[in-house]
Amino acid sequence: MRPFTLNYARPRGLPAVVTPYRFDSSRQLNVLPDGRPAVSDRELLLAAGTTTSTAGSQTHFDD
Repeated sequence: MRPFTLNYARPRGLPAVVTPYRFDSSRQLNVLPDGRPAVSDRELLLAAGTTTSTAGSQTHFDD
């Protein structure tokens, strides 16, 4: 038997998320497309709250 609500439920797709920075492995920090460190962009920090990458947790035990 199929529950009534499943007749009307529709799966939602995940929203496309664009990260405005990337991890630069040579400098070991997140950088903006123009090459500046991501932590220097105040608006980005206010919107995202952080610019944490996953690279640190793979290399440091205390992350």
